[in-house]
Amino acid sequence: MKIAPVEQLFTLFNETALVLQEELSCTYLEALAETGENLFHGSILQEEVSEITEKRLNKQYKEINLDNFTKEEIRKAYQLVILKGMKENVQPNHQMTPDSVGMLISYLVDKFMAQSSFRLLDPAIGTGNLVTTVLNQLQKNVQSIGIDIDDLLIKLAYVNANLQEHPIELFNQDSLEPLFIDPVDAVIADLPVGYYPNDVRALDYKLKAEKGHSYAHHLFMEQSVRHTKSGGYLFFIIPNGLFESDQAHQLRDFFKEEVIIQGVLQLPISMFKNKNAAKSILILQKKGEGIAAPKQALLANLPSLSSAVEMDNILKKIDKWFQDNKR
Repeated sequence: MKIAPVEQLFTLFNETALVLQEELSCTYLEALAETGENLFHGSILQEEVSEITEKRLNKQYKEINLDNFTKEEIRKAYQLVILKGMKENVQPNHQMTPDSVGMLISYLVDKFMAQSSFRLLDPAIGTGNLVTTVLNQLQKNVQSIGIDIDDLLIKLAYVNANLQEHPIELFNQDSLEPLFIDPVDAVIADLPVGYYPNDVRALDYKLKAEKGHSYAHHLFMEQSVRHTKSGGYLFFIIPNGLFESDQAHQLRDFFKEEVIIQGVLQLPISMFKNKNAAKSILILQKKGEGIAAPKQALLANLPSLSSAVEMDNILKKIDKWFQDNKR
């Protein structure tokens, strides 16, 4: 029986990560980053590995030739092993963006970004799954930048990008500290939701709280807008209650000044454990000379993303909106 490519890769990643986890006395996710590095470089990079283990790993790596797999197969297999590792040791902000949502963001980026080459930023790149999902769908020349404060996640993103041969520029830092990057044409982000603990740093933002801690997701949006060119687009995965919080009035004022709301697509409630955790995709455009608002914003409640017929109807509705508003 022929084993599916994603399953083949998953087995290789998983088995070699388990061997390295034991040998290096590290976590599964750390071992996964190490095995990904070995696979990319075609050699065992860990000096502390015993001779027997080295032979065993080399034998397993030689059974797989990455050139025989598509970028999407590599991404999916790598995503599955990361999800396995995260189940063992998960932190709330490290949940991965579901594939169906990543595909939808790819579709939206493709529709809104008419140019054949552009610069893309993900200020909360995590393991790089959302960015590589988008890059794998776009037939365009995209220069990508990713930022994350978590050094393990950024290492996983680095290995992820290498294995899929995407040249992503990565920064391991707090995204709300000053960023030394040139302005970008588009931003995508599954926003980390919660309070930002650094009150002193938050003072640099218009969206700082009037009292107490500021919302990290608000500051992430402001920082993203700052680093976007005039007329550039921003695609955020946001909590549904974004405009109902105690700091929502500031956000509304900021939006009025800085951006045009192009659309809000509410993700199906069935995707989330409870309706309080439900999210939407918010599409913004940075204001600038000659940038006009659409006749009406693109608003939709998305059906189950697994229903092909219903999704097809929604995509037709989006296409129609583009014809009416983006000529």
